[in-house]
Amino acid sequence: MFLQQLINGIALGSTYALIALGYTMVYGIIALINFAHGEIFMAGAFVGLLMVGVFKLNIFLAMACAMIFCMIMGVVIEFIAYRPLRKSSRLSAFISAIGVSTFLSSLALMVFGANAKGFPDQAFPSQQISIGDADISTLQLLIIGVSAVLMISLEFIVQKTKVGKAMRATSEDYNTAALMGVNVNFVISFTFALGSALAAAGGVLVGMLFNAVSFNMGLMAGLKAFAAAVLGGIGSIPGAMLGGLLLGVTEVFGVAIGYSSYRDAIAFAILVLVLLVRPTGLLGRKILKKV
Repeated sequence: MFLQQLINGIALGSTYALIALGYTMVYGIIALINFAHGEIFMAGAFVGLLMVGVFKLNIFLAMACAMIFCMIMGVVIEFIAYRPLRKSSRLSAFISAIGVSTFLSSLALMVFGANAKGFPDQAFPSQQISIGDADISTLQLLIIGVSAVLMISLEFIVQKTKVGKAMRATSEDYNTAALMGVNVNFVISFTFALGSALAAAGGVLVGMLFNAVSFNMGLMAGLKAFAAAVLGGIGSIPGAMLGGLLLGVTEVFGVAIGYSSYRDAIAFAILVLVLLVRPTGLLGRKILKKV
């Protein structure tokens, strides 16, 4: 039973980590909390559902389409809602983010309705694998595998590519990077695109895991992913991965021991406890103010 709950927690935590990476990358670059990120996650889930249900694509092509759509969506949001306010107060950007979030969730409500939609059975015929007394589904293994590939790919991009080097330079000092010839506008747009693609993949995976896609699914998932990013250390990519996994595993074990009514509160209780001891998060460090 322990193994089964552990796999459940890792699968759920992997999706939290994918969403949390978008928060932490954007904050690491421009010190902005993109509160519309949860709605990008929601949009990715709906695009994946449409690709599978209407266009009959397999789940991997559907996920790829969702990632591409949300990459474009993330860049457009950054260009319209955040770039003009980059030199303004943080409150202005915060209000803009809330506005974008509300607009996207309301648009999804108008287009798709209030009732949750489920993925068709043929999207990914899940099977049970018995290991001792644990029953593990192939869907959970798929979620863990896809999430691992995406997170490893992100780490490779950030650490081993030219654009990743530019991202790290911009994160260290925005103005100095610009003076050294880094195209910071491109770096910021690329960061939004990358984070949005991961959120879209997370949306498709969560939609399959719970077999439910709804207009308001981004709210709680986004809050938990933000908590995971802060728990791991906002601005730290490994921290976002660790924070997501810890929250997922803790939430699942909390439900397993009888606290299902408090599953949403568990994430934030852990966050508060960790921040009381380590205000920068588990792997975080102080970040210079971006101007």
